[in-house]
Amino acid sequence: MADVLSYDFIIVGAGSAGCVLAERLSASGRHSVLVLEAGGSDRRFFVQMPLGYGKLFYDPAVNWCYRTEPDPGLGGRRDYWPRGKLLGGSSAINAMVYIRGHRSDYEDWAAAGNPGWGWPEVLAAYKAMEDNEAGADQWRGRSGPLFVSANDRARHPLYEAFVASVQAAGLQANADFNGARQEGVGGYQLTVKDGIRMSAARAFLRPAMKRANVRVLTRALVTRIVMDGRRATGVAFSQGGRAQVAHAKREVIVCGGAINSPQLLELSGIGQGERLKGLGIDVAVDNANVGEHLNDHAGLNYTWRMKNATLNEELRPWWGKLRLGAYYLLTRRGPLAQSVNLGGGFFRTDPAKPRPNMQLYMQAFSTLMPKEGERPILTPDPFPGMSLGLSNCRPTSRGDVHVRSADASTPPSIRANALSTDEDVAEMLAAVKFLRRIAACEPLASLIAEELRPGPSVRSDDEMIADFRERSGTVFHPSCTCRMGPDATSCVVDPRLRVHGVDGLRVCDASVFPTLIGGNTNAPAMMVGWKGAELILEDARR
Repeated sequence: MADVLSYDFIIVGAGSAGCVLAERLSASGRHSVLVLEAGGSDRRFFVQMPLGYGKLFYDPAVNWCYRTEPDPGLGGRRDYWPRGKLLGGSSAINAMVYIRGHRSDYEDWAAAGNPGWGWPEVLAAYKAMEDNEAGADQWRGRSGPLFVSANDRARHPLYEAFVASVQAAGLQANADFNGARQEGVGGYQLTVKDGIRMSAARAFLRPAMKRANVRVLTRALVTRIVMDGRRATGVAFSQGGRAQVAHAKREVIVCGGAINSPQLLELSGIGQGERLKGLGIDVAVDNANVGEHLNDHAGLNYTWRMKNATLNEELRPWWGKLRLGAYYLLTRRGPLAQSVNLGGGFFRTDPAKPRPNMQLYMQAFSTLMPKEGERPILTPDPFPGMSLGLSNCRPTSRGDVHVRSADASTPPSIRANALSTDEDVAEMLAAVKFLRRIAACEPLASLIAEELRPGPSVRSDDEMIADFRERSGTVFHPSCTCRMGPDATSCVVDPRLRVHGVDGLRVCDASVFPTLIGGNTNAPAMMVGWKGAELILEDARR
C-alpha cells in the first residue's frame, strides 16, 4: 500500500523557480513544504565548478538529455535539448549568464492581461532577490539571497579586442545589460560566487533545507497530480521503485519547466481532450493550450582560427587541465571559475526596430575538432580559436510539447519548429552578416588567421541560410508551454499562476511566460518563482 505524506504546499521540481518557492514559502515557519525532485543531489564537483558546464552537457546523471522531433527548419535534424535533472534544475548545469530581459518584455506581459507582471513590479522582485556585486542602485539589488557576480576581473585579453571591434562595428559599450538600457556590448553578469556556481539550489533551496518545515525528496518522479473532481489534492510519485502519495493541504505547485510541466499536466488529464483520450488518459480539464506555444531562442557560432593564444592552448592538453585545475582548487580563480561566455551584447538587425532583437556571445576558445569518442563541447581545438555566437531574442516560430504515452518515464515529444517563419530566417541572416562585420573590424581583424565555420566559401544569402539551418540549434531557453493569461481559451494559467479550471493547482516556472524574454531565461525563471511565492502567500492569508 502506498504511503501518504501531508504538507501545506507540494512543489514538483527543484529547478530555478521551485528552489525560490521552497525558500519563500517556508521562510515564516507557518507552512510545511515538500519538494519533489526527479533527479539527485547537486553536490557534484563539476556542478560547483563554473566551467564544469561542458562535463554536464551530455551527462544523464544530471540531465534529461532530450531530443526534439526531426526539425524541417534545421535540415531535418533532431536537436539536442539538455535540461537539468538535479537540485537546482537547469540553473545547476547552465552557462550562468544573468540577464533579466528588456523592460518592454514585461510591459508586453502586462498588456496581454497580466496585472502585476509589468516592468515596475518585476524590477522590484529582481532587486529584492539579488545580491549584486556591483552594488545597489535604481536598477540593482544588494541584500537578497542570490549573489550576482559583476564578472569584471581577470578577463582574457581577447575579450577586450572583441569589445573594441564590436564598438567599431557600431555598438556602444554597456557596463550593465540589466541597467538603464540593454543594447550594446560588454561583459555578462554571472551567477557565480567565490568561484563556485550560484545555482538556485545554492542561493535558495540549501538555506531552506535547514528549516524543520521543509522536506526535500530526490529521485522522486511525480507521475500524476491527484484530483478530487476539479481540485488538486496531492501528487502520486515513485521513489526507488516504491509508489507513494503526498497530500497537499493547500496547493500543488508544478515547477517542472517548459518541458516537464506540460508533460505532468497532460499525464494528470489536463490538456487537449482528444489527444489525452487517444493515450488512455482520463480527461479532467480540456485545455488545448497545454504544451502549445513553445518558444525558444535559436542560435549558432561562427568560429575563427586566431594568430594569438586563446584558451584552447590552456584547456585542451592534459598538463593545461592539471595546471588550471590546481590553480582553481587553490584559489577558486582562473578560466575554470568563469562561464564559457566571457562577454556579449544585444543589437538590432534593423535600426528601425524599437528594441534589440539579437544577442551576442563571445568565447575565447573553439570546439570544432573533438577527440575520438568525445562531443565537441568537451574538448577545445588543438590550435588557437575563437567563437562568436548569436541568438534571436523574440523568434516568431512556435512549437509544442506533448506526452507520447500515459507512462511518466517516457520522454515527451518536442517539436521546436525552429526558423519556421520568414521573419526568423531574415533576421538570422542579417545577424550572421553582423558577426562577419565584427570580425572585419580592428583589433580583431589583425588577430584572425582565417574563418573556419562556416568558412569563406559561404558567401551568398542562400549559402548562409543553408549553413545556419544546418548548424543552428537551441540556446536552451524553452518557454511559454503553460502560458499565463486571463483567458482559458488561449492560456493555461491565470495571472496569479492558477491553472484555469482547477482549484489548488498552480504552475510556476518559465513555462508560464506569456512571451519569450529577450535574453537568457534563468533570471526570469527565478523571478517568476519569487513573484509566484508572493501571490501564493497573499492568497494563503485570505
